[in-house]
Amino acid sequence: MRSSRAKLLSGLGVALFALVVAAAVSTGVGTRAVPLSTVADALLHFDPHDVNHVAIWELRLPRTALGVLAGAALGLAGAVMQGVTRNPLADPGILGVNAGAALFVVVGIDLFGITALSGYLWFGLAGAALAACLVHGVSSLGRGGATPVKLALSGAAVSAALTSLVTALLLIDADTFDQFRFWRVGSLAGRDGAVIGQALPFLAAGAVLALASGRLLNALALGEDTARSLGRHLGRGRTLAALSVVLLCGAATAMCGPIAFIGLTVPHLARLITGPDYRWILPYSMLLAPLVLLVADVAGRLAVRPSELQVGLMTPVIGAPVFVMLVRRRTLVEL
Repeated sequence: MRSSRAKLLSGLGVALFALVVAAAVSTGVGTRAVPLSTVADALLHFDPHDVNHVAIWELRLPRTALGVLAGAALGLAGAVMQGVTRNPLADPGILGVNAGAALFVVVGIDLFGITALSGYLWFGLAGAALAACLVHGVSSLGRGGATPVKLALSGAAVSAALTSLVTALLLIDADTFDQFRFWRVGSLAGRDGAVIGQALPFLAAGAVLALASGRLLNALALGEDTARSLGRHLGRGRTLAALSVVLLCGAATAMCGPIAFIGLTVPHLARLITGPDYRWILPYSMLLAPLVLLVADVAGRLAVRPSELQVGLMTPVIGAPVFVMLVRRRTLVEL
């Protein structure tokens, strides 16, 4: 037992080191390649007259920080959703979070003339929260309350309905479509420190709630009756878990736009390393997800230089084959 714990702790250290390396590479790679020595010099001895230093501080560092924060949020949210619903195909969108955020961002652009990404954050969070409440309310109807199956079905239905509303609004207003499409593709580029600063409190609160839900998710994996016999308050636990998903995925989606496959694939990678214990799956997901996201972002910058592919286009290319290989393993098909 002690040996297994030591191995898992060592694995977290390796994942953290790999994330630091990926962050360093992300800071140096782009349209203009910047040596790591220049990156270090810019961090330690900033020169406002040096073009490379300015690019690192104003463009590369915010982009890398956004990738780390958004990746960690999506990884945690995906692990929590798979644990709460006991559905290996669940991702943060199962509560309608992505669709709700998208609808409210469109409303903000169309009705209130919001053009700044910092303004998208508040609309995205509000839409994510209301969509999650709607899904929970619908799934709570009838006998048995909000069971995992009813949550999944309600989430799929609400997501489809909200996505239809988004499409209708965009077809009516071409100007709104032009603004929305740049957010909708999912990107880490063009965001500044103000957006990160606004989202950080929500991400921190969501991460605390998510990491604290490990014991509840372990109990749910044994079945609801067993979880109740262990003294777990399932209704309250599910509510707090859902709140963590709303905060994490809502903030990440509002900052970057919808990014697919991170919340779906990374928890399976973490489970492959750690086994079924969510007390380890959650921190591993929090470190592996930003690592995957930064790798995808760097790959997008290198694929079509001097232009680039947005990370929202790269994550399905990288994540889909990995996920197909993972779900073929019988031990990961069921939670």
